[in-house]
Amino acid sequence: MILLDNALAELERAGKPIRVGLVGAGFAGKGFTIQLLGGLPGLRLAAISNRTVSEAEEGVRMAEGKFVNVKNADELEAAINKKGGKLDVPVAITNDAFLLCNSPSIDCIVEATGEIEFAAQVCMAAFKAKKTVVVLNAELDATLGPILNAKAKEHGVTYAQADGDQPAVIMNLYRYAKSIGFTPVMAGNIKSLQDHRRTPTTQAEFAKNVWQRPKFITSFADGTKISQEMATVANATGFPVQKRSMAGPKCDHVDNAWKHFDMNKLMSTGLTDYILGAQPSFGVFVLAHCDHQPLKKRWMKCYKMGDGPIYTFYTPYHLSPIEAPNSVGRAHLFKDNPVRPIAGPVCDVVTIAKRDLKAGEKLDGIGGYLTYGGIDNTSTAIKENLLPMGLSEGCVLRRDLPMDAGIRLDDVEIPGGRLSDKLWAEQKKMFGL
Repeated sequence: MILLDNALAELERAGKPIRVGLVGAGFAGKGFTIQLLGGLPGLRLAAISNRTVSEAEEGVRMAEGKFVNVKNADELEAAINKKGGKLDVPVAITNDAFLLCNSPSIDCIVEATGEIEFAAQVCMAAFKAKKTVVVLNAELDATLGPILNAKAKEHGVTYAQADGDQPAVIMNLYRYAKSIGFTPVMAGNIKSLQDHRRTPTTQAEFAKNVWQRPKFITSFADGTKISQEMATVANATGFPVQKRSMAGPKCDHVDNAWKHFDMNKLMSTGLTDYILGAQPSFGVFVLAHCDHQPLKKRWMKCYKMGDGPIYTFYTPYHLSPIEAPNSVGRAHLFKDNPVRPIAGPVCDVVTIAKRDLKAGEKLDGIGGYLTYGGIDNTSTAIKENLLPMGLSEGCVLRRDLPMDAGIRLDDVEIPGGRLSDKLWAEQKKMFGL
């Protein structure tokens, strides 16, 4: 981080900050707006696109910044290139994300919509325009991350998941543990509740209290969000899951997490999973060992890390989107993606019936009333021809299905003409699935 700090400070001194175009002004987008308009060195929020422009305007107002609405490319360029002090230059606001993707005055696109199809279109447009892309969108990354990384590489640019979200925090821990001579064997998350029956109705009041959409909060509670986040981690570590939707055992303290999993599986393949209710607080963790260096155990015990052979590396917070600007610098300057897949998919998130479903019902996607997403090993998902959760919205059921049934691709009619379906098919072909 010192190297990144120095590099961004040098850009600031040179008057050449990384110019960022933000797509999406929901909860994550507003947090990112506040961070960049707060004066972080070497970074400048040049423009925001949102379907409802008033949401983008609200984010800028919250940060006590200035904005100007633009309708075309000429107006966008004039706004971005207006001269003046950092706080005097307004943020350009539009409802057309592709103006940002195609602007020669924007260096990096930050995609923060939480959508799949639209986000895939934005990413591909940005790659073609030779722009760095950072996503605050684990839903997209879980569905299409391997192919989007490959497409970015083809265009000579970088695609990255954002710091601050749990996958990047886990992977930062994972890389840290490796850097000091430990071998990671589990990538883990900590949750207080997972209930597959939660719906936007049950979560409406909670969502209101935390300024977010009920569907978004529902995806947290029903298991979809953690499945998507941990699928990206599985793809970056190579660690599979031991069962669909993960085991998620109750655990009293994060230091005891290793006791709840099969040691043979940990040591042979590694595992991606989570624990419920563990002290000292929510957060993320990595389990790692150093059996090949017995003397290291003496120092680990001295520093109160336990007797081994498994040690817990733990972070008690994640600050998405507060930490997300770091990813802009890491991706644009150093071509670094903290959650880069090691190859093709290791895990996917499949679509599961939240209740008994009837033929003719149209699936309402992530955080809806009809389905939830469960992480599964890609080999199983492909063998059983299961519908990716990220591609489920708008699909129409061909037959009745019972609650908790995995929904197969041949159980649904898929909407025509979607880029996300084409990219997913290409991803399968590219990695021999």
